[in-house]
Amino acid sequence: MTRETLVFIAGLLLVLVPQLGIPSDWKEYFLLAAGIMLMIVGYSLRRSAYLRSIEDGQGEKTTDSFVESNPMEREYDHHDPLEV
Repeated sequence: MTRETLVFIAGLLLVLVPQLGIPSDWKEYFLLAAGIMLMIVGYSLRRSAYLRSIEDGQGEKTTDSFVESNPMEREYDHHDPLEV
């Protein structure tokens, strides 16, 4: 069963549980467990979507970080351009 299916079924049960004639103690525990499960599965789905978004075609993780191509300092003429 996929995580998306778990989210759908948990949401459906959360809608149906109040209309079912089960004892209120059971409802309370069920709603708590369903909420925790939705949080865990939602976090897992969000994390996998994020990891897919930063992965390029060859399976490597990419970011938008800047890397200097020539880190060596250049020696500049310390001449003031306004000075004649």
